[in-house]
Amino acid sequence: MSSTLQQQADQLQAASAGRLPADVLETFARDREALIDRGARDTVKPGDVLGDFSLPSATGREVSLSELIADGPAVLVFYRGGWCPYCNLALRHYQSELVPELHRHDARLVAITPQKPDESLSTAEKHGLEFPVLTDAGLRFADRLGIAFEPSAETQAAQIKLGLDVSEGNAEGATRLPMPTVLVVDRDRVVRFADVHPDYATRTEVPVILAALAELESHPSPAADA
Repeated sequence: MSSTLQQQADQLQAASAGRLPADVLETFARDREALIDRGARDTVKPGDVLGDFSLPSATGREVSLSELIADGPAVLVFYRGGWCPYCNLALRHYQSELVPELHRHDARLVAITPQKPDESLSTAEKHGLEFPVLTDAGLRFADRLGIAFEPSAETQAAQIKLGLDVSEGNAEGATRLPMPTVLVVDRDRVVRFADVHPDYATRTEVPVILAALAELESHPSPAADA
């Protein structure tokens, strides 16, 4: 049996503690605690109806929500970027553990990031992802969901110290990021499950996503009002 995402994340965090400079670790820890304290207030929630969207994939093809839910529910995974080790861990885990189960629910999986399509393509190829990776330029979609935030100036400076300038990889030079989030959206564009993570070192476990899909099948909703 494979380890959970949280177990893998804990191992990753322990490894980082012995590799990163102490001042950088302290800065990241302060920013992480601030995000946790802020919580997920005023963010997307079950029952919300999403407007349609069309976002470019890593190969440049426009993908709409209408297309994703044409034959069943969609699982939307928001991640910060290919530079984030916790994001990479989650994407690999979803590819190996979630993707093989989606056909049972006629569901489609898509990942959404503020990074440019060429950056997304590198991430998809690196991890052998079989699901689309879409670019949310300027985090306009994330803003509609209330999950976009601005990292502290201290965190941005610490990242640059490590050789990472998030704005260089993000579309439109954005410095903001999405809180890691998983949504399950039904064919009426109704959000049936929402899991927003202010703590970027945590992610939604695969059994939880599969349970949400099973619950949707057991309790389909009436058509949502436009």
